[in-house]
Amino acid sequence: MNILEHRALRGPNYYSRYPTLIMRLDIGELEERPSDTVNGIVERLTGLIPTLQEHRCSVGRPGGFLERLARGTWAGHVVEHVAIELQNLIGFSVGYGKTIDTYETGVYNVVYRYRDEACGLAAGVEAVDFVTRLFNGDEIDMPAIIARLKAVRDAHMLGPSTASIIDAAKRRDIPFARLSEESSYVQLGHGHLQQRIQATVTWRTSLLGHGIADDKDWTKQILGDAGIPIPIGQICGSLDEALEAARSIGYPVVAKPLSGNHGRGVSTNLQDEQALRDAYETASRQHRSVIVEQHIKGEDHRLLVIDGKLVAAARRRPAHVVGDGESTLQKLVDQANQDPRRGVGHENLLTRIHLDEQSQRLIDQQNLTLQSVIAKDEIVYLKSTANLSSGGTATDVTDDVHPEVHYAAERIARLIGLDIIGIDLLAETLTRPLEEQAAAVVEVNAGPGFRMHLSPTHGQGRDVGHHVVDMLFPEGGDGRIPITAVTGTNGKTTTVRLLSHLLRHAGRKVGMACTGAIEIDNHVIMRGDYSGPQAAAIVLREPTVEHAVLEVARGGIMRRGLGFDECDVGVLLNIASDHLGEYDLYTLDDLARCKTVVIDAVREGGTAVLNADDPHVLDGQKWARGNIIFFTLDSDSRAIRQHVRDHGVAFTIHKEHIVMRQGRVEAEIIPVDDVPITFEGHARFNVANALAASAAGYALGLSIADIQTGLQTFHPTPGQNPGRTNLVAADGVQVLIDYGHNVPALEALDGLVSSLPAHRRISVASAPGNRRDEDLMALGAQLARMHDVMFICETHLRGRAAGEAAGLLRGGAAAAEDACELEIILDEHMAIERAFDEAQEGDLLVLLIDDIDSAIERLKGRRFPSATPVDGG
Repeated sequence: MNILEHRALRGPNYYSRYPTLIMRLDIGELEERPSDTVNGIVERLTGLIPTLQEHRCSVGRPGGFLERLARGTWAGHVVEHVAIELQNLIGFSVGYGKTIDTYETGVYNVVYRYRDEACGLAAGVEAVDFVTRLFNGDEIDMPAIIARLKAVRDAHMLGPSTASIIDAAKRRDIPFARLSEESSYVQLGHGHLQQRIQATVTWRTSLLGHGIADDKDWTKQILGDAGIPIPIGQICGSLDEALEAARSIGYPVVAKPLSGNHGRGVSTNLQDEQALRDAYETASRQHRSVIVEQHIKGEDHRLLVIDGKLVAAARRRPAHVVGDGESTLQKLVDQANQDPRRGVGHENLLTRIHLDEQSQRLIDQQNLTLQSVIAKDEIVYLKSTANLSSGGTATDVTDDVHPEVHYAAERIARLIGLDIIGIDLLAETLTRPLEEQAAAVVEVNAGPGFRMHLSPTHGQGRDVGHHVVDMLFPEGGDGRIPITAVTGTNGKTTTVRLLSHLLRHAGRKVGMACTGAIEIDNHVIMRGDYSGPQAAAIVLREPTVEHAVLEVARGGIMRRGLGFDECDVGVLLNIASDHLGEYDLYTLDDLARCKTVVIDAVREGGTAVLNADDPHVLDGQKWARGNIIFFTLDSDSRAIRQHVRDHGVAFTIHKEHIVMRQGRVEAEIIPVDDVPITFEGHARFNVANALAASAAGYALGLSIADIQTGLQTFHPTPGQNPGRTNLVAADGVQVLIDYGHNVPALEALDGLVSSLPAHRRISVASAPGNRRDEDLMALGAQLARMHDVMFICETHLRGRAAGEAAGLLRGGAAAAEDACELEIILDEHMAIERAFDEAQEGDLLVLLIDDIDSAIERLKGRRFPSATPVDGG
């Protein structure tokens, strides 16, 4: 079998409302070998993966997939189920999948859910190899497969602290996006409502507070001045200073680097000069300045304060083992490290115990060696600090905190100035006030780890992640801004730009992405084709955006899915023949299903805006979620009358006015003639776009007055709607610039072109090469019917040889009944210049081009000759 393509659809898509993976799989000779021809396949497969018994498949009951397997199914279908179950076996609960045949024999689209993209992709690759071996009767090493997948999981998963915050956000339906695969940098929410975190540091975390926490001496100064008990100590720049400080303080002492975390370089309970010498060397590797301070007897405690409130407390104990009277110290350590809760670094609930110089020093102090047999119940400490990152354990004591200790912890957070703070406190117990016992705050931590509180070694776990989310999104907010997604075959860009204009005029800060640019609050930040999920992500990351208005093209949906999980308004403009034959979309019904992904993604309580004049759109309303608003040029259509009678909202034309209807109410908005982009009603396609934008604006809460003002002030100029029906006058020649590249678009444009008086109609046109031959021929014929002279160029070959697409356009144009003058000039700029040379006063130039700015610049100051007199005139 051969994987032809394998990619993630990261949002709602053609196959599912949820993130899925699609694998285009060529099963090769297995097309002739369904599963019922493989002896013992059910028994062997269930022996390797017993949990496949739970897969229902299309049969609809447990064991359904195995029934299909016994009856006979194809290898691609088996890959789907194995890819799903391999993810379940490494801890990702997924269940959805489907396998779809294509127009190519032996080639299937295998679609399946994922939770982690890297793991889902790896599971798919492993599944193909697994099923190949299964069908061929080869050996399959399941433990090795699971080990490889777990390695991928561990390399990509978020740490437990960040994961706890993300889990809490999910419960609140707050969207999130991982902004860096290499770190825990995550965005919660969208636009101006977003918050960002990096592990447990937030956008609200004070830089000053973080600096204080990172400087242990500064921390002690602030807390000591405020009456908080701290250990006596001194910053030392040399070993001699450290030895002098220890003599002054009195042994035992602690040595630790001035700045650091996770207990790195910290040594405690140093009883003599030699121990201090060794400890100083260890600490100085972490920082050139070393703190020497008194050793405080007592248990190590961590107090976690979030948003000024103590939310969890844990008692920590250094890495240790307990003797059994039979095993050596080395064997006890090895047994402890076999605990499945222990892992490397911070990814597991506990960390493996690593024996280092500090461990050896402690072992020596206890007159032991690694080969010593440890007496039953004897505790041997292997680290001097209780950090979980060095193998320590934790016991939850949140319910045992005395009110005075509780107050002191929250006061410390205020003194340091951190929104999330971990306070390391040495004390005999937390059940008594600090002043009644030997106790001291030894340090505080910005960005503290949550592991010890989430899943302590002993005691109740605390869901501390939700406190972070509640702090960042108070009063139940979900961090979502209104998203409007616009799709269809034609008119998307104009509708997106017009709706963005309506919202801006109503005072909203808009992030807009379309074919042509990304704009943030009317400022272009990127130029290019931004009608896909990447553009949506860019807009939703922008911190000032209050509304997102996004063009959604077929290609983006099929390649990656939508760039968001749900939208407030989904607009479906029309469905017409274009791009058929790509991504297995061969019919208008296929294309319609692709486009309806947008209205299927409308959130509960949102709105789908639908074109009631298009039969495919009207039929697609079965996929629409939320409320429905229709727009139509035919106010008397039966669908509209019924919808309005049922108190649905419709935007339509009545007596050449744009009106809104609902029940018996008809609200007049504006005469069509007063909407500049309609060219006094001659551009009926832009009348429809104006209706769609008005309906979407209404769904977003704009008033009738807001809509009226916006429609009046949006003009078909290169400044406001570049490349979309821009009409420019130049020395007696009218120049119409548009982007029509398919027959339905040109048929709609024809009404406007024919309405404009002209001696001759001269066109420069091209078409992307990824259209079918018949589509290019039909486009050429339509262009010929509309114009007297045509110059054909090429801009996007997209897999075709140079001149091939132009030749097909020419062939279609030449075969048209009303053939026009034709000339092929492949370079767009040269074709435009040739058209300029051809044009005379009174002509209409129709430029269906890409490089709008260059054409407009060359028009400036251009002089055109007077029209040649007609014989007998």
